[in-house]
Amino acid sequence: MAEPRKATALRRRTGAGATRRQPQREPRSAARVRPGFGLLSGWVNRMLILLATGVVCVVGLRGWIALEEIPVQRIAVTGTLHRTQTEVVQEMVQPALVGGFLSADLDDVRARLQALPWIYRVNVRRRWPNALEINVQEQLPIARWGQGGFLNHEGEVFQSSNVEEGASLPRLEGPAGSEGQLIVSYQQLGELLQPMGLVLHALSLDGRGYFNAELDSGTQLALGNADFGDRLERFATVYQRELAQRWGDVERIDLRYENGMAVAFREPAVNAEHLAGVPINNPVGE
Repeated sequence: MAEPRKATALRRRTGAGATRRQPQREPRSAARVRPGFGLLSGWVNRMLILLATGVVCVVGLRGWIALEEIPVQRIAVTGTLHRTQTEVVQEMVQPALVGGFLSADLDDVRARLQALPWIYRVNVRRRWPNALEINVQEQLPIARWGQGGFLNHEGEVFQSSNVEEGASLPRLEGPAGSEGQLIVSYQQLGELLQPMGLVLHALSLDGRGYFNAELDSGTQLALGNADFGDRLERFATVYQRELAQRWGDVERIDLRYENGMAVAFREPAVNAEHLAGVPINNPVGE
């Protein structure tokens, strides 16, 4: 009875081992795209992009043309103006605004305004949608220069036809390029004269390098070409001791002497040249 069971079990194992494996089926792929349809779709996309780009360019061009045609309707002038009228500034820039808001030549506007004698610096910018803002900085004169000229706070020379504009300013005069030297010498000399109550009105430098000064009283000072600090100290001593009481009669003082000074008075009865305690010798610095 045991043998038939073994045979049955053997047949089952044999049958199981002989079972054929079924080949694996490939998964169904997505539907294939026809080549002609893909090329057509790409071409259409490119055409749409080009068309959209063209539309944007046309719209932008029309907008730009419209902006260019907008006129400048307002000119705002800022800055502290004492010698230049706002109306003059506005009239000066009108020829540069003919093309409209965007076509306005800001460099031309700036050049036109800086050609005015009392304009030191100009900044120009657009204010949307139709305004122009002009900031003006005027010259700050610190002295007159020669005939009809002025020195500004930077030591630069500028010209003006209005000579009476700076009548109260000190007058400086010298060769071209000596502006800075004269400003420094004017400040130094003014500080030395201040304790005596004297006011420096003019200072000049000639071609030989000699300084000559004029005080507010009209008195002339010949200073020479050397350091005039020691000479002014000697002058201060003589001024307080002898000249202060007669200062209105003093016409000219020559300080170019090594140990003294020569004084010329306006009074005809007095000797034209009087030396304060020191014999007159040839002045030094000549």
